[in-house]
Amino acid sequence: MKKLLKAVFTSLLIIVILTFALLLVTGRLYLLKAAWYYTADIDDYKIFDNRAVANGEPQPWNRSVDYNRIIYPQTFNKNLELDQTVALVAIRNDSILFEKYWDGFSDSSLSGSFSVAKSITSLAVGIALKEGKIKSLDQPVSDFLPEFKEGLKAKVTIRHLLTMSSGSNWDESYSDPFSVTTEIYYGSDVYKTATRVKIVKEPGTFYSYKSGDTELLGLVLEKATGQSLSDYVSEKLWKPLGAAHPALWSLDKKLGHEKAYCCFNTNALDFARLGQLMLDSGNWKGTQIIDSSYWKQSITPCAIPDEDNLPCDYYGYQWWVDPDKQEVFYAHGILGQFIIVIPSKKMVVVRLGKTGDGNGTPDIASSLIDWAFSL
Repeated sequence: MKKLLKAVFTSLLIIVILTFALLLVTGRLYLLKAAWYYTADIDDYKIFDNRAVANGEPQPWNRSVDYNRIIYPQTFNKNLELDQTVALVAIRNDSILFEKYWDGFSDSSLSGSFSVAKSITSLAVGIALKEGKIKSLDQPVSDFLPEFKEGLKAKVTIRHLLTMSSGSNWDESYSDPFSVTTEIYYGSDVYKTATRVKIVKEPGTFYSYKSGDTELLGLVLEKATGQSLSDYVSEKLWKPLGAAHPALWSLDKKLGHEKAYCCFNTNALDFARLGQLMLDSGNWKGTQIIDSSYWKQSITPCAIPDEDNLPCDYYGYQWWVDPDKQEVFYAHGILGQFIIVIPSKKMVVVRLGKTGDGNGTPDIASSLIDWAFSL
């Protein structure tokens, strides 16, 4: 029996060593981390290295005279709980109208936002453009990233990245462990992963949602500003907006690059500041953070043909636009993270949670928008 157990143990050890060696040689060590954690969660900042997005002097929100007195239907609450909501905040007229937290979360709890970070990266591009650190949205990416100097890559511009029309072969698959999206999330070299894409369609002619385009924007911003993305956003956005708490931006490795397409971690009330900035046309308490022209284009559908060969009427510069209520626009993360802006109601709604529309409940975005219009 001892000999048998020893043989089994030896065989398993050899398999483990060979598997590790194979993953190392093929550059797929990230699969170990992907297999261990399996699915993405809102507290994944705990498993990644992070860089702080420092805040400055906090600017507390005012509370509305109707604070937490508004209509809150039981069916709406039940659906929010089924979808494991952890925070819901409504801002109206620059004051907190409503806030509620679940599952031990509070107004200071960190939560991952996934692709909400894309909208934050877009804001940083607008600031860099206003400052002249980016000359034009039609500036080629090759001015910043030498990997884009040849072939169709040389035609890719910053505008193409903003509108997800780079024409790259990026595979936006969340369930395939071998997809480039899984690799960039769990891997340790976002620069290499993002820049090695191939351009397979004429840039600017085809809209297709790609996290890789946003990661390239983050790398462009690093080169354009000479700062890490976290430091630049801290200086130009987080401090001016009076965030109450520092945020965390997850990195590919210690002292590495930010995951610009995801992984910005903060609380609901500080996320709401980004919505208020966009509600006020890029202006914060009298200071124009991004030019109004860039703000307008950010929330104007890009109209580039999509996979259905129809003009995209739902995506601008990394901000989603409601095709049915085109005044409404929002940032959106995969697990139902939302910063929704409704200009006619002078409202911002933030929802954070652990799942999206996975429990037979109505579409979260539609439910949140309908609730806001009812107030």
